Amino acid sequence: MTETGDDLTLRALTRLRLLTELESPSGDVRSLDILRDALATRWRELGLDVSIERGASGDHLVAEWTVPDSVGHVLLVTHYDTVWSVGELERQPFVVDGDRVTGPGVFDMKSGIVAIELALEELRADGATPSCTIRIVCVADEEVSSLDGRRVIESAAEGAIAVLGFEPAHPDGSFKSGRRGVARVLLRVTGRASHSGLSASEGVSAIDELIDLLQDVRRDAPHDRDAAINIGRISGGTRANVVAGAAEAEVGLRFSDPASEKELLDFFHGLVAHRPGATVEVVTLSHRPAWTEDPSSWLTALVVDTARAQGEDVSARPAGGAGDTNFTGSRGLATLDGLGPRGENAHAVGECVLLSSLRQRVALLVDLLTNPALSAAR
Repeated sequence: MTETGDDLTLRALTRLRLLTELESPSGDVRSLDILRDALATRWRELGLDVSIERGASGDHLVAEWTVPDSVGHVLLVTHYDTVWSVGELERQPFVVDGDRVTGPGVFDMKSGIVAIELALEELRADGATPSCTIRIVCVADEEVSSLDGRRVIESAAEGAIAVLGFEPAHPDGSFKSGRRGVARVLLRVTGRASHSGLSASEGVSAIDELIDLLQDVRRDAPHDRDAAINIGRISGGTRANVVAGAAEAEVGLRFSDPASEKELLDFFHGLVAHRPGATVEVVTLSHRPAWTEDPSSWLTALVVDTARAQGEDVSARPAGGAGDTNFTGSRGLATLDGLGPRGENAHAVGECVLLSSLRQRVALLVDLLTNPALSAAR
């Protein structure tokens, strides 16, 4: 690269501060629009073709550096929404303390976006051309399960050679070579309301029905192959003197492979009410399919070998959480996540990123995107 480490660090801090201080909570369309425009403007300055995919809860960006005669493309997956509400900067301001940079969203995942931008800047400054077309997708709703962003990611992934995700790395800097799947299901029970004293026999308690259904879940739901169930929210009824006419429970599911995923979802969608007059509707609110690790992945080997050649002592292993790369990895596309810089405290007070790791990720991405092996592997 043509610039010194100090020059790169200054540019990284300047850009990271700007993106961090443009607070962008999921669902806050006005705030998201401001950051969307800042990203689109910079990416166009870098010579990328940028399109904006409209979304009801925030727009998504798709950008491309087209390489003539490229067969396929490398997809870089990012998001620009955060879990933090506007005003969090007052409690957690952007602060640089040696190698550590703190602030809401610096780790998850605005530093990942900065790493991509700086790598592309380096390529432009050196007059270098990527080995194949680069496409970037940056969604506005990852932190709320990419309910709309999923369609943009899957569309952008069509014809991809490889997919690189820029979520934070494992704490030791290692990459993420698989992810558990997750789903949220809603059990919506309808009974029949009545006076609990004068006409209790005419009512059908939705709450009693829901309790029995949840007992079915605890007793009978499959729990093998690392499946997990969390009953996260229950609500229902109106008053103590009214037989409840409606009740519901939101349940979180996690699964490590397609088999356990199918068993769990089939079980929940097969639930039936116990009481005459009661009904249960099972609604899948969100779903990220399981992405199982491919131990022989050429992409994982390429990225790990490139990082080690640059002096990083890293490897790759699956992650317990889900993300947008579930959508590509589960479809069999060569996928690796965790290319974001190292840091800690994602979604928590004290969120921080390491500047040294950000610089390493820039260097890694430059070498990867210009490596002929990336475009040759199909």
